[in-house]
Amino acid sequence: MAQAFKLIPAYKDYLWGGKKLNEEYHKTSPFDITAESWELSCHPNGPSRISGGKYDGQTLEQAITAAKNSGENWLGKNAESFDQFPVLIKLIDANNSLSIQVHPDDDYAFQHENGSYGKTEVWYVVDAEPGAELIYGFCRDMTKAEFREAIVKNDLKPYLNCVPVHPGDVFFVRSGLLHAIGKGILICEIQQNSDTTYRVYDWGRVGADGKPRQLHIDRALEVSCLKKETETNFSPNRISEQDGVKTFAIADCKYFKVEKKEQTALSHLTTDGSSFAAVTFVKGDGTISSADGKTAFQQGDSFFLPATPETYTISGNCQFLVTTV
Repeated sequence: MAQAFKLIPAYKDYLWGGKKLNEEYHKTSPFDITAESWELSCHPNGPSRISGGKYDGQTLEQAITAAKNSGENWLGKNAESFDQFPVLIKLIDANNSLSIQVHPDDDYAFQHENGSYGKTEVWYVVDAEPGAELIYGFCRDMTKAEFREAIVKNDLKPYLNCVPVHPGDVFFVRSGLLHAIGKGILICEIQQNSDTTYRVYDWGRVGADGKPRQLHIDRALEVSCLKKETETNFSPNRISEQDGVKTFAIADCKYFKVEKKEQTALSHLTTDGSSFAAVTFVKGDGTISSADGKTAFQQGDSFFLPATPETYTISGNCQFLVTTV
């Protein structure tokens, strides 16, 4: 029998964070200002932990290894093509705008970041204040010389593609795309298991040490796509609706697949040995159960479901994201 393992996230107190994760999403962060909760993570910079049961208090990676040593494959056949745990899932509260940044692809990161992976990610907008917007690429074609000059002269904004944001929007952030989450946006981010980021511009802010945060202009220039961004549709595609359950496609790439479920009735989620499933509840509350037992959830909770064949029943009026590989 398999069970749904509730996760305890790792927390980050970056200077642009807010209070929503603690106050509205039931987080127990030790910080007064919480920017990110790393909901499902095997990354050394912020591992998540198991809450309850046989593996209580262990990191997710420790529990996966212990299960493997007992002959259980929690990751599934699809994960065998990855040489490390493949994904990292975060909730991000942007009380102020994040820095403008870009991520390298795998090839560049392998060569320049000591064998680290690049980063492709998807943002699901959980909540957004009226008038909120984010940066998604350039609004016109650029040259490297123009890009560098705009950074040096602190005149980058006229060249940025600023997009209005609404709850439920989806933004696929491929490697090489210049981007920034704007003030007043709370997102769920599903990404490659990587912490490689090149910061281009930080709005003149200083860190806790009173000094400007480091920029990575030369490397950003090498990896950035300088073409005008043409994508304008950021609404998820509904792929099915039946028996009170709506399913939407959020992302499907070589690194991960993400679907959103909206339900007013029971739904069922099956693992069949091909992949684990990560479930992040972004709205509502209820229970998730299997033959091994039942666990209550509320808005903001995340669970790890091993690839071991099992059918889970999710009850409650809720919305959640399901990530597989």
